[in-house]
Amino acid sequence: MEVDRMLGSAIHPHLRYRDESVPKTSCRSMAGPLPASSILAMRSSLSEPQSEKRMFILGMGFVGQFLSYKLQCQGWTVSGTCTSHMKKKKLEDRGFHIYHLDALEPELSILDHMKHYTHLLVSIPPIAGIGDPMLQHERLLRSSLVNGNLRWLCYLSSTSVYGDCGGELVDEDYPPNPTSELAKLRLASEEGWSNLAHYLGISPYIFRLGGIYGPGRSAIETIIKQDPLSEAQKRRKYRKYTSRVHVEDICQAIMAAANSLSLGKVYNIVDEDPAPREQVSEYARKLVENKWPGLITQQAEEIEWSNVTSNKRGEKRVCNARMKEQLGVQLAYPDYTTGLQSILDKMEAPYVQS
Repeated sequence: MEVDRMLGSAIHPHLRYRDESVPKTSCRSMAGPLPASSILAMRSSLSEPQSEKRMFILGMGFVGQFLSYKLQCQGWTVSGTCTSHMKKKKLEDRGFHIYHLDALEPELSILDHMKHYTHLLVSIPPIAGIGDPMLQHERLLRSSLVNGNLRWLCYLSSTSVYGDCGGELVDEDYPPNPTSELAKLRLASEEGWSNLAHYLGISPYIFRLGGIYGPGRSAIETIIKQDPLSEAQKRRKYRKYTSRVHVEDICQAIMAAANSLSLGKVYNIVDEDPAPREQVSEYARKLVENKWPGLITQQAEEIEWSNVTSNKRGEKRVCNARMKEQLGVQLAYPDYTTGLQSILDKMEAPYVQS
């Protein structure tokens, strides 16, 4: 789930967004770094967090960063990990206490810091041939966290664990049947983090996310940049159903669960419209062409589709009823049309001259 990109204009050097499209640290502008004195004071306080709501995020990627800014604005203490020293520096400049984490060789001293937090969000994907990088050290996790302050745990998984369901409507009670290696590792990670949570006396939340999109990571940016399609994107061409969800709605669901008194469960976090990728791409193209006529100069996607064979693996329609009924989530972006329009509306210009 972790995506090694920054938010807003930092996601891509050629895209610029209006300020309201980018969450703000401590409800302040992100135009520049915090003063050194403020950062030192913040780091000092984070060494032994005092607030009642303290979130540690394993994997400060696309979702983790959006969530962090929102939590800070609500008075939470937030810390986390990232895989890049450059990202670590940028996040620290914006007021977060960040630990560098090499997924292949985790720095286990991080566990000493995690035990001070009340909430743990796991947003690190499994690694092919390895599995979940943190669960390799489950015994250490147990011994370190068992006497800590943790009382809430949420693992961000994927709807890929359901496998190919022949287009059926899938709810959380549908038996998972993953087909790809990574989907099988996802399911194993769900079980591993659930077991850890139960050992600690916590009822875990498992969030099975659809395809994640938002400002800087959507069909709008793909069309504007006109980059070649990835192999994964090509394979999704012939799917009749593709579940997706806007990052804002993921954050809304996480925050609802974090503030809930209910027991943790498995939740599908998706929107209302599992539309095929080709349909979404065509809509994004029309939005861009209407706003900036003449910007799109090539039909890269249509050319690349000619070499793709039909692949209907993974067909399913994912039901989000439990999320809405039990977490009280009212989707800000119930379908791709509202989500993509919002992203485009907040873009000031498609390119910025350096």
